[in-house]
Amino acid sequence: MSACLLGKKVRYDGNALTVADEVVARWRSEGRIVSVCPEVEAGMSIPRKPAEISRGNGQHVLSGEAEVIEKGGHNVTHEFLAGAELALDLCRKFDINVAVLAEFSPSCGSTMIYDGSFSGNKIPGMGVTAALLREHGVRVFSQHQMVEADNTLTGKSV
Repeated sequence: MSACLLGKKVRYDGNALTVADEVVARWRSEGRIVSVCPEVEAGMSIPRKPAEISRGNGQHVLSGEAEVIEKGGHNVTHEFLAGAELALDLCRKFDINVAVLAEFSPSCGSTMIYDGSFSGNKIPGMGVTAALLREHGVRVFSQHQMVEADNTLTGKSV
């Protein structure tokens, strides 16, 4: 689960995006949660400049067709790829097949990301980590899909 969703102040702006949800509370009590912030795991600072995917989405970054650029122009594609690999390593280590990641993030967005213009516009697409995890069979959900994630995890029909 994205660390920011668990109340950790790891977002680019130094804040959290805490999800207060009964599913999260139950998962915590059951010891089901592994926390990750791909950018921080890759060595990026808190706070850091906002970053967006330029000319595509996470799948395009993985294939080398797009880049992750910080506001101001610095290319941080390498860091985002490294963070995605570290998240995938955690999934393998802990046999994780369901992930809940922060929507709109250039790492963690699962259905929508910012368009790369730093204007607040959102487009359909996945972030780099979400795309890599899905590529390796992990079911990725946003914080707005906690019930669906829980049903997938527990094997209940949706």
